[in-house]
Amino acid sequence: MITYLRGRLAESLPTQCVVEVAGVGYEVLIPLSTYDRLPPPGGDTKLLTILVVREDAHLLYGFATAEERDLFRLLTSHVSGVGPRIALGILSGTTPIAFKGAVVNGDLAAISKIKGVGKKTAERIVVELRDKVGVSAAWEAASATRVLTPDERQANDAVLALIALGFKQAEAHKVVKAILENRPSLDTETLIREALKGLA
Repeated sequence: MITYLRGRLAESLPTQCVVEVAGVGYEVLIPLSTYDRLPPPGGDTKLLTILVVREDAHLLYGFATAEERDLFRLLTSHVSGVGPRIALGILSGTTPIAFKGAVVNGDLAAISKIKGVGKKTAERIVVELRDKVGVSAAWEAASATRVLTPDERQANDAVLALIALGFKQAEAHKVVKAILENRPSLDTETLIREALKGLA
């Protein structure tokens, strides 16, 4: 398994690039989101990769971030009818956070607007990924719609941590908000500890 490539970017197109590593040029298929982050040809780059082996070819897919690669893997492994081509289209048409938020909220309209994803595919994605994505994705998506202040970011991080520990979003938000009203200067770690006491 090839986990990542680090080398010189020999050439790039919106759908693929060539990375030269120790004199060997690797053709890598990429989403637009990764293309936007590539340096000019000749520059050094690192791509996280997934190798897909087919009967007629070995195809290497590359990603600028772990979130992109994880979503690609999730789509191709758990959604019937979604292969690498559609998964790349999804990554090219939206961000991982926005996509996961749409899945959790069952927003079929938003998902089916992505090029290559029809209504039936959108329905399969929601049904098969909703439990795997988790409720924290909706909270992250909502938070990403606007720029958070440092205090809001602190509260957001605490709520996400509590959701990850199994608490419901509504109760986590309520207890964090109540604590910050009385003690607004708490750091995130202390805030989480205090919230756990209130939720126990």
